[in-house]
Amino acid sequence: MRKKCNKKLRSTSIQDLKAKPIIDILLVVNDIERLDNYSDQFEKLGYEVMGEFGIKRRRYYRKGGDNRTHQIHAFQHDNIQEIERHLSFRDYLRQNQTVSNEYGILKVELAHKFPNDIESYSDGKEAFIKKIEREALKWHWLNRGN
Repeated sequence: MRKKCNKKLRSTSIQDLKAKPIIDILLVVNDIERLDNYSDQFEKLGYEVMGEFGIKRRRYYRKGGDNRTHQIHAFQHDNIQEIERHLSFRDYLRQNQTVSNEYGILKVELAHKFPNDIESYSDGKEAFIKKIEREALKWHWLNRGN
């Protein structure tokens, strides 16, 4: 059973964003396929090994089951598009309180609507995330070096 989003819970990477307190880790490696050799070690640390899990050339690991505490998104160093997409999204929300608030409200609404259905919760965020990712990447490139 998935816990409902509590108003007191906050993002671990974006100040004041309502979220479950999940540690998001972005891991960059030399060879993504070699990372597969370490699946047993990840499992011994309590992670589920999820493979690409919907994003090509990624390895995804999550810990904590329905009460997830950590997730790792691993990419090969030359997968610049995915690495920048993740970091730009985070940085854009950090710099844009209005957008961050909108995202937080959406997450709370979806958590209440789908308290036991993580797939529907994730699907409900998808359009907003894609829109913000486009804005974030544009913002990233226009503000690069400033």
